[in-house]
Amino acid sequence: MQMPFQLTILGSSSAMPTSERYPTAQVLNVLGRFFLIDCGEGTQHQLRKNKINYSKINHIFISHLHGDHFFGLIGLISTLVLQGRKTELHIFAHSELQRYTKFQLEFLEMNDPGFPIIFHPLNFKKPQVILEDKKLRVTSFPLKHRISCCGFRFDEQPREDNIIKEQIKAYNIPLREIKSIKAGGDFTTEYGKTISHAELVIPAPAPRSYAFCSDTAYNEAMIPTIAGVDLLYHEATFAEEDAKLAKDTNHSTGIQAARIAKAANAKKLLIGHFSARYKNSTIILEQAQTVFPETQAAEDSSTYEIQ
Repeated sequence: MQMPFQLTILGSSSAMPTSERYPTAQVLNVLGRFFLIDCGEGTQHQLRKNKINYSKINHIFISHLHGDHFFGLIGLISTLVLQGRKTELHIFAHSELQRYTKFQLEFLEMNDPGFPIIFHPLNFKKPQVILEDKKLRVTSFPLKHRISCCGFRFDEQPREDNIIKEQIKAYNIPLREIKSIKAGGDFTTEYGKTISHAELVIPAPAPRSYAFCSDTAYNEAMIPTIAGVDLLYHEATFAEEDAKLAKDTNHSTGIQAARIAKAANAKKLLIGHFSARYKNSTIILEQAQTVFPETQAAEDSSTYEIQ
Protein backbone atom coordinates (compact mmCIF):
# COMPACT_ATOMS: atom_id res chain seq x y z
CA MET A 1 0.00 0.00 0.00
CA GLN A 2 1.41 3.38 -1.02
CA MET A 3 1.80 5.95 1.74
CA PRO A 4 -0.19 9.18 1.30
CA PHE A 5 0.97 12.25 -0.56
CA GLN A 6 -2.15 14.37 -0.67
CA LEU A 7 -3.22 17.99 -0.58
CA THR A 8 -6.28 19.31 1.26
CA ILE A 9 -7.52 22.78 0.35
CA LEU A 10 -8.63 24.71 3.43
CA GLY A 11 -9.07 28.04 1.62
CA SER A 12 -9.00 29.04 -2.04
CA SER A 13 -10.27 32.63 -2.06
CA SER A 14 -8.15 35.71 -2.62
CA ALA A 15 -8.09 38.74 -0.31
CA MET A 16 -11.75 38.60 0.69
CA PRO A 17 -13.44 35.41 1.92
CA THR A 18 -16.79 34.45 0.44
CA SER A 19 -19.64 32.31 1.72
CA GLU A 20 -18.06 29.33 -0.05
CA ARG A 21 -14.33 30.04 0.10
CA TYR A 22 -11.93 30.85 2.92
CA PRO A 23 -8.65 32.77 2.43
CA THR A 24 -5.58 30.78 1.45
CA ALA A 25 -4.57 27.77 3.51
CA GLN A 26 -3.63 24.21 2.59
CA VAL A 27 -2.43 21.07 4.32
CA LEU A 28 -0.05 18.68 2.57
CA ASN A 29 0.05 15.16 3.97
CA VAL A 30 3.40 13.57 3.14
CA LEU A 31 3.67 10.01 4.39
CA GLY A 32 1.53 10.82 7.42
CA ARG A 33 3.28 14.11 8.24
CA PHE A 34 1.15 17.25 7.93
CA PHE A 35 2.54 20.54 6.57
CA LEU A 36 0.44 23.73 6.75
CA ILE A 37 0.93 26.09 3.80
CA ASP A 38 -0.31 29.62 4.53
CA CYS A 39 -2.76 30.27 7.33
CA GLY A 40 -5.53 32.65 6.34
CA GLU A 41 -8.42 33.63 8.57
CA GLY A 42 -10.60 30.64 9.42
CA THR A 43 -7.85 28.03 9.09
CA GLN A 44 -8.65 26.55 12.52
CA HIS A 45 -12.27 26.03 11.57
CA GLN A 46 -11.29 24.34 8.32
CA LEU A 47 -8.78 22.07 10.08
CA ARG A 48 -11.54 20.87 12.38
CA LYS A 49 -14.04 20.51 9.56
CA ASN A 50 -11.58 18.34 7.64
CA LYS A 51 -10.68 16.31 10.75
CA ILE A 52 -7.00 17.27 10.68
CA ASN A 53 -5.39 17.02 14.11
CA TYR A 54 -3.66 20.29 15.08
CA SER A 55 -1.00 18.42 17.01
CA LYS A 56 0.23 16.69 13.85
CA ILE A 57 1.25 20.03 12.32
CA ASN A 58 4.87 20.79 13.20
CA HIS A 59 5.82 22.92 10.18
CA ILE A 60 4.03 26.00 8.83
CA PHE A 61 5.04 27.78 5.62
CA ILE A 62 3.87 31.39 5.13
CA SER A 63 4.37 32.66 1.58
CA HIS A 64 4.15 36.38 2.36
CA LEU A 65 2.79 38.95 4.78
CA HIS A 66 -0.50 39.91 3.22
CA GLY A 67 -3.21 39.32 5.79
CA ASP A 68 -5.22 36.78 3.84
CA HIS A 69 -2.22 34.46 4.06
CA PHE A 70 -1.39 34.68 7.77
CA PHE A 71 -4.22 36.27 9.81
CA GLY A 72 -5.17 32.82 11.10
CA LEU A 73 -1.74 32.11 12.58
CA ILE A 74 -2.08 33.77 15.99
CA GLY A 75 -5.46 32.09 16.53
CA LEU A 76 -3.98 28.70 15.72
CA ILE A 77 -1.04 29.30 18.07
CA SER A 78 -3.44 30.37 20.84
CA THR A 79 -5.37 27.14 20.43
CA LEU A 80 -2.16 25.11 20.59
CA VAL A 81 -1.35 26.86 23.87
CA LEU A 82 -4.78 25.97 25.26
CA GLN A 83 -4.27 22.36 24.17
CA GLY A 84 -1.04 22.18 26.17
CA ARG A 85 1.26 21.58 23.23
CA LYS A 86 4.87 20.80 24.18
CA THR A 87 6.54 19.94 20.86
CA GLU A 88 8.38 22.41 18.64
CA LEU A 89 6.53 24.44 16.03
CA HIS A 90 8.62 25.52 13.02
CA ILE A 91 7.46 28.55 11.02
CA PHE A 92 9.07 29.38 7.67
CA ALA A 93 8.25 32.97 6.74
CA HIS A 94 9.50 36.52 6.24
CA SER A 95 11.70 37.50 9.17
CA GLU A 96 9.25 40.27 10.15
CA LEU A 97 6.61 37.70 11.09
CA GLN A 98 8.61 36.74 14.17
CA ARG A 99 8.47 40.32 15.50
CA TYR A 100 4.76 40.58 14.73
CA THR A 101 3.94 37.25 16.39
CA LYS A 102 6.04 38.12 19.45
CA PHE A 103 4.05 41.34 19.88
CA GLN A 104 0.74 39.46 19.60
CA LEU A 105 1.77 36.83 22.14
CA GLU A 106 2.92 39.52 24.58
CA PHE A 107 -0.33 41.44 24.13
CA LEU A 108 -2.28 38.25 24.86
CA GLU A 109 -0.04 37.58 27.90
CA MET A 110 1.29 34.41 26.28
CA ASN A 111 4.97 35.30 26.55
CA ASP A 112 5.68 31.67 27.35
CA PRO A 113 3.41 29.56 25.13
CA GLY A 114 4.73 26.35 26.68
CA PHE A 115 6.39 25.08 23.52
CA PRO A 116 9.26 26.34 21.34
CA ILE A 117 8.27 28.42 18.31
CA ILE A 118 11.19 28.38 15.91
CA PHE A 119 11.19 30.89 13.04
CA HIS A 120 13.12 30.24 9.83
CA PRO A 121 13.53 33.36 7.62
CA LEU A 122 12.95 32.83 3.91
CA ASN A 123 15.25 33.87 1.08
CA PHE A 124 13.32 36.02 -1.42
CA LYS A 125 16.17 36.35 -3.93
CA LYS A 126 16.88 32.78 -5.03
CA PRO A 127 15.67 29.18 -4.55
CA GLN A 128 16.83 27.57 -1.33
CA VAL A 129 16.37 24.19 0.35
CA ILE A 130 14.75 25.07 3.68
CA LEU A 131 13.94 21.61 5.06
CA GLU A 132 15.36 18.21 4.26
CA ASP A 133 15.42 14.79 5.85
CA LYS A 134 15.42 11.16 4.65
CA LYS A 135 11.85 11.35 3.38
CA LEU A 136 11.27 14.92 2.19
CA ARG A 137 12.95 17.99 0.71
CA VAL A 138 11.30 21.43 0.73
CA THR A 139 12.58 24.23 -1.48
CA SER A 140 11.48 27.87 -1.33
CA PHE A 141 11.71 30.10 -4.40
CA PRO A 142 10.88 33.74 -5.18
CA LEU A 143 7.54 34.72 -6.66
CA LYS A 144 6.68 38.02 -8.36
CA HIS A 145 4.30 39.99 -6.17
CA ARG A 146 3.85 43.47 -4.71
CA ILE A 147 5.81 42.46 -1.61
CA SER A 148 8.40 39.76 -0.93
CA CYS A 149 6.76 36.41 -1.59
CA CYS A 150 7.89 32.80 -1.81
CA GLY A 151 6.57 29.64 -3.36
CA PHE A 152 7.32 26.18 -1.98
CA ARG A 153 8.17 22.88 -3.65
CA PHE A 154 7.81 19.61 -1.74
CA ASP A 155 9.71 16.58 -3.06
CA GLU A 156 9.48 13.06 -1.72
CA GLN A 157 12.99 11.65 -1.43
CA PRO A 158 13.81 8.68 -3.69
CA ARG A 159 13.39 5.33 -1.99
CA GLU A 160 15.43 2.19 -2.42
CA ASP A 161 14.05 -0.69 -4.46
CA ASN A 162 12.53 -3.60 -2.55
CA ILE A 163 14.44 -6.86 -2.84
CA ILE A 164 12.38 -9.94 -3.74
CA LYS A 165 12.55 -12.33 -0.78
CA GLU A 166 12.30 -15.42 -2.96
CA GLN A 167 15.39 -14.33 -4.88
CA ILE A 168 17.43 -14.12 -1.68
CA LYS A 169 16.78 -17.79 -1.10
CA ALA A 170 17.07 -18.82 -4.74
CA TYR A 171 20.55 -17.29 -5.17
CA ASN A 172 21.70 -17.67 -1.56
CA ILE A 173 22.31 -13.95 -1.23
CA PRO A 174 24.15 -13.06 2.00
CA LEU A 175 22.78 -10.25 4.16
CA ARG A 176 25.87 -8.11 3.58
CA GLU A 177 25.00 -7.89 -0.15
CA ILE A 178 21.37 -6.79 0.24
CA LYS A 179 22.11 -3.11 0.87
CA SER A 180 24.16 -2.73 -2.31
CA ILE A 181 21.54 -4.59 -4.37
CA LYS A 182 18.74 -2.34 -3.10
CA ALA A 183 20.89 0.67 -3.97
CA GLY A 184 21.16 -0.49 -7.59
CA GLY A 185 23.89 -3.14 -7.69
CA ASP A 186 23.93 -6.55 -9.36
CA PHE A 187 24.82 -9.78 -7.57
CA THR A 188 27.41 -12.38 -8.49
CA THR A 189 26.74 -15.90 -7.24
CA GLU A 190 29.39 -18.19 -5.77
CA TYR A 191 29.58 -19.86 -9.23
CA GLY A 192 30.40 -16.58 -10.95
CA LYS A 193 27.02 -15.95 -12.55
CA THR A 194 25.88 -12.31 -12.49
CA ILE A 195 22.24 -11.70 -11.61
CA SER A 196 21.07 -8.27 -12.71
CA HIS A 197 19.59 -5.78 -10.30
CA ALA A 198 16.32 -5.79 -12.26
CA GLU A 199 15.84 -9.51 -11.63
CA LEU A 200 16.29 -9.15 -7.89
CA VAL A 201 14.07 -6.22 -6.93
CA ILE A 202 10.66 -4.64 -7.19
CA PRO A 203 11.28 -1.02 -8.26
CA ALA A 204 10.35 1.62 -5.69
CA PRO A 205 7.54 4.00 -6.63
CA ALA A 206 8.70 7.19 -8.34
CA PRO A 207 9.13 10.12 -5.91
CA ARG A 208 6.13 12.48 -5.85
CA SER A 209 6.18 16.27 -5.82
CA TYR A 210 3.99 19.31 -5.22
CA ALA A 211 4.62 23.02 -5.83
CA PHE A 212 2.69 25.97 -4.35
CA CYS A 213 2.73 29.31 -6.20
CA SER A 214 0.55 32.02 -4.67
CA ASP A 215 0.56 35.06 -4.97
CA THR A 216 2.41 35.91 -8.14
CA ALA A 217 2.28 37.65 -11.49
CA TYR A 218 3.26 35.64 -14.56
CA ASN A 219 6.81 34.62 -13.73
CA GLU A 220 8.89 32.46 -16.07
CA ALA A 221 11.90 32.72 -13.73
CA MET A 222 10.44 30.05 -11.44
CA ILE A 223 9.95 27.45 -14.20
CA PRO A 224 13.28 25.64 -13.64
CA THR A 225 12.46 25.20 -9.94
CA ILE A 226 9.00 23.74 -10.51
CA ALA A 227 9.91 21.74 -13.63
CA GLY A 228 8.34 18.29 -13.85
CA VAL A 229 6.25 18.66 -10.70
CA ASP A 230 3.38 16.17 -10.29
CA LEU A 231 0.90 18.76 -9.02
CA LEU A 232 1.27 22.51 -9.39
CA TYR A 233 -0.95 24.91 -7.46
CA HIS A 234 -0.83 28.29 -9.14
CA GLU A 235 -2.92 31.30 -8.31
CA ALA A 236 -5.47 32.38 -10.93
CA THR A 237 -7.03 35.39 -9.31
CA PHE A 238 -8.54 36.83 -12.49
CA ALA A 239 -10.22 35.83 -15.74
CA GLU A 240 -8.52 36.87 -18.98
CA GLU A 241 -10.76 39.89 -19.52
CA ASP A 242 -9.23 41.33 -16.34
CA ALA A 243 -5.63 40.70 -17.44
CA LYS A 244 -4.74 44.38 -17.00
CA LEU A 245 -5.97 44.28 -13.40
CA ALA A 246 -3.90 41.14 -12.85
CA LYS A 247 -0.82 42.93 -14.16
CA ASP A 248 -1.46 46.04 -12.06
CA THR A 249 -1.81 43.98 -8.85
CA ASN A 250 0.92 41.42 -9.59
CA HIS A 251 -1.50 38.52 -9.84
CA SER A 252 -2.21 36.00 -12.59
CA THR A 253 -5.03 34.95 -14.86
CA GLY A 254 -6.05 31.35 -15.42
CA ILE A 255 -4.43 31.34 -18.85
CA GLN A 256 -1.16 32.67 -17.42
CA ALA A 257 -1.17 29.94 -14.76
CA ALA A 258 -1.77 27.35 -17.49
CA ARG A 259 1.13 28.69 -19.54
CA ILE A 260 3.45 28.29 -16.57
CA ALA A 261 2.21 24.72 -15.99
CA LYS A 262 2.74 23.85 -19.66
CA ALA A 263 6.23 25.39 -19.79
CA ALA A 264 7.19 23.61 -16.57
CA ASN A 265 5.92 20.27 -17.90
CA ALA A 266 3.77 19.82 -14.80
CA LYS A 267 1.57 16.73 -14.79
CA LYS A 268 -1.48 18.48 -13.30
CA LEU A 269 -2.45 22.07 -12.50
CA LEU A 270 -4.67 23.20 -9.65
CA ILE A 271 -5.75 26.84 -9.79
CA GLY A 272 -7.08 28.92 -6.91
CA HIS A 273 -6.92 32.26 -5.05
CA PHE A 274 -10.01 33.34 -6.99
CA SER A 275 -11.21 36.94 -6.77
CA ALA A 276 -14.53 37.40 -5.00
CA ARG A 277 -15.74 39.40 -8.03
CA TYR A 278 -16.58 36.10 -9.77
CA LYS A 279 -19.64 34.10 -8.73
CA ASN A 280 -17.71 30.88 -9.40
CA SER A 281 -14.45 29.69 -10.94
CA THR A 282 -15.96 28.29 -14.16
CA ILE A 283 -14.81 31.01 -16.55
CA ILE A 284 -11.24 31.00 -15.17
CA LEU A 285 -11.08 27.19 -15.29
CA GLU A 286 -12.38 26.95 -18.84
CA GLN A 287 -9.89 29.55 -20.03
CA ALA A 288 -6.99 27.73 -18.36
CA GLN A 289 -8.01 24.40 -19.87
CA THR A 290 -7.67 25.82 -23.39
CA VAL A 291 -3.92 26.01 -22.73
CA PHE A 292 -3.43 23.17 -20.24
CA PRO A 293 -6.24 20.58 -20.28
CA GLU A 294 -5.07 18.86 -17.08
CA THR A 295 -6.33 21.77 -14.97
CA GLN A 296 -8.71 21.66 -12.03
CA ALA A 297 -10.19 24.48 -9.96
CA ALA A 298 -9.48 24.20 -6.23
CA GLU A 299 -12.49 23.76 -3.98
CA ASP A 300 -12.43 24.26 -0.22
CA SER A 301 -12.38 21.01 1.77
CA SER A 302 -11.38 18.99 -1.30
CA THR A 303 -8.44 16.60 -1.18
CA TYR A 304 -6.21 15.89 -4.17
CA GLU A 305 -4.19 12.66 -4.15
CA ILE A 306 -0.79 12.65 -5.83
CA GLN A 307 -0.31 9.10 -7.12
